[in-house]
Amino acid sequence: MTPLMLHQTCDLGPIRAVTASLTPTEAGCEAEFRLDGRADAIVVPPQAEPERMDNLWKTTCFEIFWQPIGGSAYREFNLSPSGRWAAYDFDSFREGMRDAPVAAISVASSYDETGLVLTASIAAELPDPAQVALNAIVEHQGGDLQFWALAFPPGKPEFHSEACRQMIVDRR
Repeated sequence: MTPLMLHQTCDLGPIRAVTASLTPTEAGCEAEFRLDGRADAIVVPPQAEPERMDNLWKTTCFEIFWQPIGGSAYREFNLSPSGRWAAYDFDSFREGMRDAPVAAISVASSYDETGLVLTASIAAELPDPAQVALNAIVEHQGGDLQFWALAFPPGKPEFHSEACRQMIVDRR
């Protein structure tokens, strides 16, 4: 598991650490995210029918950004503890957004007062070598959001920035 860093503008709050891992597979990838801290003090979306849904990032959610090295196009996955998910393709930084084709995505989560674990299995075309970002958005009970990532660009939290894509994935 790789530790994510909290954006400098965010208060620490009830979650004290976030870690994540990603493993490429023949079909796509598998990911795991862990929140350590008082999960009972954050907003966790209730279990729902697994389906594609927009705007998952407005509350507690996990994200993967996948960009082939040397390219400007990238894919974004949003994974909710509810079991819902989203996948988008972009031509370049926040340009040309559209639903990305996926064969299947399954999301499972469990949590208690000590933390939350989300696992995801993604079956989709994911070219490599690639630079990848692993991110988390955590909503506190009062509505404040925390932003966690492998790295951030200067300024406000911006998960679409290449600066966040610090993991290199190469199946070779």
